[in-house]
Amino acid sequence: MQDTLAAQLENIELLSHLPREKLNFLAQGCVWRRHKRNEQILSRDSESRDLFFVVSGSVEVANYSSTGREIAYATIKEGEYFGELSAIDDRPRSAAITAGENCTLAVMPRTLFIDLLRDEPDVALAVLNRLANIVRACDDRIMDLSTLGAVQRVYVELLRLCGPDPAVPNLWSVYPMPTQADIAARASTTRETVARVLGQLTQAELVQRKGKTLYINDRDKLKSMAETLEGRSEPAR
Repeated sequence: MQDTLAAQLENIELLSHLPREKLNFLAQGCVWRRHKRNEQILSRDSESRDLFFVVSGSVEVANYSSTGREIAYATIKEGEYFGELSAIDDRPRSAAITAGENCTLAVMPRTLFIDLLRDEPDVALAVLNRLANIVRACDDRIMDLSTLGAVQRVYVELLRLCGPDPAVPNLWSVYPMPTQADIAARASTTRETVARVLGQLTQAELVQRKGKTLYINDRDKLKSMAETLEGRSEPAR
């Protein structure tokens, strides 16, 4: 049983280089939990200080404005982790966590996580690198909110989501395509704005939707549209 749990921790990128004996020790110290899709795992300001490893499935990190609008931060996928901020500074949670799909989590107590950081310099360095990436991503989002209109922020989010299509050279695509509500939450706008932008891009033949895939027919054009400052005149919604 211990070897089975250790093998699951071995699939966590942060821990993958650790010897099996160490993984066995860590697995024994974790609490293993399962959550169903859309189930809340943590609320903002929760007093929990544990670190969570996503063994299977995925979770969504989000916050909510005073009017109840969801602001999506990130999707944490299998093999990744979350909760390190509260585990490090011993302060309440800064965001809400919901199961994006059925998931299995290994929950590591704060004391065990702090000991791990002290004992394993490579793990500590990897956590520092992740925190640096979070700061940079927040800087980018602040810049977007300060300089771009709502329409342009949708363009930027599509560019962030897309990648080279595996089947067609020189073509970019988004798969699986998030819902309009998900894109709106990430771009800090409304679902109606996202629907309107996608409709305009489709009409201009810059994008094409097929099943769960959105194809970007002209990524350079979309990038140019996202970089223009004309969107400043449009109020963010």
